[in-house]
Order: sequence, then structure tokens, then C-alpha cells
Amino acid sequence: MTQFRRVKRVVDGVLLLDKPLGVSSNGALQHARRLYQAAKAGHTGVLDPLASGLLPVCFGEATKFSSFLLDADKAYRTTVRFGQKTTTGDAEGEVISEREVAFDEAALRAAITRFTGVIDQVPPMYSALKHQGKALYEYARAGVEIDRQARRVTIHSIELLSFDGVSAELNVRCSKGTYIRVLGEDIGEALGCGAHLSALRRTATAGFTLDASCTLPALEEMDEAGRDVCLLPVDVLVGHLPEHALDEADFSRFMHGMAVQFDQDRAIMPRFRVYRALTRDFLGLGEVREAGFLHPARLMATKVAD
Repeated sequence: MTQFRRVKRVVDGVLLLDKPLGVSSNGALQHARRLYQAAKAGHTGVLDPLASGLLPVCFGEATKFSSFLLDADKAYRTTVRFGQKTTTGDAEGEVISEREVAFDEAALRAAITRFTGVIDQVPPMYSALKHQGKALYEYARAGVEIDRQARRVTIHSIELLSFDGVSAELNVRCSKGTYIRVLGEDIGEALGCGAHLSALRRTATAGFTLDASCTLPALEEMDEAGRDVCLLPVDVLVGHLPEHALDEADFSRFMHGMAVQFDQDRAIMPRFRVYRALTRDFLGLGEVREAGFLHPARLMATKVAD
């Protein structure tokens, strides 16, 4: 019997996916990729299986610019359960210590304030960070503790939404590389009782929010055209950069890897979103490396017109 391989589509764009609970980031990515039959895809920042929320998925040429989302600030809504410390820092782990919760809301607010701003965090053992080529969580599952260096992160704000005497619901805005599990644990230690996360949901990244996201069940109900409508254009990933449009002569030179004349000073901004003036097609990024010239830095696979 002859077997036919499904032909992959050339899909370029960004899907704002609402990752469900109980699914790994890679599992959600592969599910979305199958729905779109996309030849190439990648996500922009891991969410644990027990975390849900915003997971931008980049298809095709968008993967070239995904690092801008990896480096972006994030926002989360989380529930911190005080009085219990677990092996993983969240509800997935086993409880390894229990202590009395003996503080009030005023003490909680004071503790939260101490963790706002620039702080140092020690990455958790249950993380995907690598040590000698192996993820830390692999060592943790084998009962091996690895020394980790503290990392400096920024907690822009922590908003207390509710507190029932045992659990607190928080909104957190933070820089890349922040571990919310560690933040919850550290607040619990500061209050003398320990803590772990009982819920975590990413609500925003780089200005994108859950309001514009799609769930996997919703995508499954759509046809191909409907799914494609959910995709954002590739250049949304670099929307924070200024733009520059090229005329036809410069367009041809630029897409052949040559620098073009540029009348803006590098001191203003070293990188620009570059477009073809005639069609408004996004071409990629240009970089000012010396005064008066814009060099191709990262390009879309756009064919040069004859």
C-alpha cells in the first residue's frame, strides 16, 4: 500500500496561543504546527506543563525574529500557597516541609515590596537550564544538586489581588529570565513559612496579551482560512524598532546583501525595520554599522524582482 506524506505549507506569521494546563510548550507548539501543516515553527519562551497562558508561536520566517520576544518583559497571574514548600516549587512536586502561616496582609504587602525592583534569583533545579549539556531537571530527578549562580532580574511590579490567610493571588510584571516559582518561594521564606505556586498563567509578553490569543480547541474547529486569519504578520515581532523604506534600486542592492546609503545617524537607533516602498513588503532588519550606510542584518526570504 502506497503511503503519502502530508505536504507541509509555507506559513509565515505569529500565532498568539493560549497554552492549556498539562501540556508542555513543545507539545502545544507541535499541535499548532500540525494544525497549520507548517514546515517550520518555534515558540518564544517555555511555560511549564502546570502553567497556562500566552505562548507566541512563530511560523516560517518569523522564527528569524523570535529572539525579540524571548528578550521581552513578561506578565503573570499566579497563586502562591504559603506554609508548604515542595520539591519543584509548584503544585507538581511533593511537599517537603510545612510551617504555620502566621502573618497578616500588611506583612505580606511589606514583603512583596522588598521583592520589587532589581533582585538576585538562584535558578531552580527543576528548570531547563543546562549544566554540562544536560538540563538541571534531569539532575534533580536523579537526586543530584548542582551549584547555581544567582542571576539578576527585574521585578517591575507585584500587585496583590487577594489573600485568604493561606493563599495569595498576584499579578507580576518582570524581566526575561525571571522564575515566578522562585519569587513565590523567596517571598514565603521572607515571611518565615515557605511557599509554592499552586497556579501560574502568563498574561502578557512584549505588549501582546491573552485577549488576542487563540486556544487549541478553537483552532481545531476552524478551517485553514480561519486559522490563517489568526496569524499576525512577521514584523509585529520588531514593531518596537523604527522603520525605513527602500526605493527599487536600493531594494535590489539590499536583498543581494549590499549596504545602501542611509541618511540617519547611528546614534538614533542602530537597527531598523526595512520595507520595500513600492509594495510595503517587510524585508527584514537593517543595521547602521558606519555613518551613512544601512547593512542587511536579518532578511526575509523574499525574491528579488527581475
